[in-house]
Amino acid sequence: MVFSRRACTAGLVVGLLLLGVLGSDVAGLPGCRDGCKTATATAQAQLPPASPKPPLLGVTPANGSTELSPLSRVSAQVIGGSLTDVSLVDENGKTLPGALSPDGKSWQPTAPLKYNRTYTLQAASMGASGVPLARTTTFSTASPDYLTHVYLETPGGLPIHEEMRYGIGTVIAARFDEDIADKAAAERNLVVTTNPPVQGSWYWVDDRTAHWRPVKYYPPGTTVSVAANIFGIRVGDGMYGDENQKATFTIGDAHVSIADDTTKTVSVFDNGKLVRAMPTSMGQGGYQTIAGRDFSFWTPPGVYTVIDKAESVTMDSSTYGLPVASSMGYKVKIPNATRISTDGIYLHQLNDTIWAQGNTNVSHGCLNLNGENALWFYKFSQPGDVVEVKNTGGPGLKVWQNGDWSVPWGEWLKGSALTPKP
Repeated sequence: MVFSRRACTAGLVVGLLLLGVLGSDVAGLPGCRDGCKTATATAQAQLPPASPKPPLLGVTPANGSTELSPLSRVSAQVIGGSLTDVSLVDENGKTLPGALSPDGKSWQPTAPLKYNRTYTLQAASMGASGVPLARTTTFSTASPDYLTHVYLETPGGLPIHEEMRYGIGTVIAARFDEDIADKAAAERNLVVTTNPPVQGSWYWVDDRTAHWRPVKYYPPGTTVSVAANIFGIRVGDGMYGDENQKATFTIGDAHVSIADDTTKTVSVFDNGKLVRAMPTSMGQGGYQTIAGRDFSFWTPPGVYTVIDKAESVTMDSSTYGLPVASSMGYKVKIPNATRISTDGIYLHQLNDTIWAQGNTNVSHGCLNLNGENALWFYKFSQPGDVVEVKNTGGPGLKVWQNGDWSVPWGEWLKGSALTPKP
């Protein structure tokens, strides 16, 4: 087949169009052989050289951003080039340190931002074709009306110590020093991890205090870590978290004591084995109005945990409103006392009631023991050990009294701010 000059010219036009769109060598079009090659080369020689392109440079946060959390992401990133210089400076001229990625394409600060600061981020870059590009962004962080601090403790208000062993019923308390309006925001940043894993949940006792416990008692040897990551978190109108806090502890042997008012005996189990049976005298029961106040003299039934212990404790009834001079008042120094409630219920030595221990309840609510048993229990106990009181009269143990384990799991879950409310 023979092509005319017009056909060859048409082939050249198509080839040049393809060159413009695809950037391809069109010299192989049918019927154009060497003539088309020459035309293509000529056309390419006549095209102007491509202009060098700058890189794509982005900075975060956006310029003019205000009231940002100190946790807000701050970064500089480049595409089609590399960063040559980045600085982050506050309004006082203080420079925050930062780190450049190994490929030179991103940067971020290595120190946290602070509240009530204005920062300026300046980033300079160089494109692959040698064209520089710089960008600047200025932003400010939140200025809280209030900062709240959090303390990680046991329910009795004692700090958690890493070097101590704790009982299988240990409850974690996160106590804030301000009322928390946005409990869900706070709770999302109270993180408990265990090894081995156990299921658990937070329960808000009041507007300042949340408790965490597992569904069932911890297995002995469990490692528990709690982190309150509240810095930069808004937990109410104008209120933000102050410093982060963390604590770690290890669960010791499984100590469970059962105080049964039917037998008036405290049976102590160590890792499931009965190791001691101690006669006791518990609360005498009943109610009285003294000095215009109502008092209960029951030992509340429920599941307690050991809070702390002391070789000697001065017990003074006036500390809870019962006058020492009244018929039921007292102020006495008691040895070998192991506390199990926040309102002052102990297992302790009281030789004056040895005659009643094992047969008659005569106390104001504590569990009286003889000297030998009280000393043994004092030495045996560790914080978080379980003490279950059964078959006594009067109202049941409340959460505020250290009765976390007396709350059924379904009810406990309802106390979480993250549980959907009906």
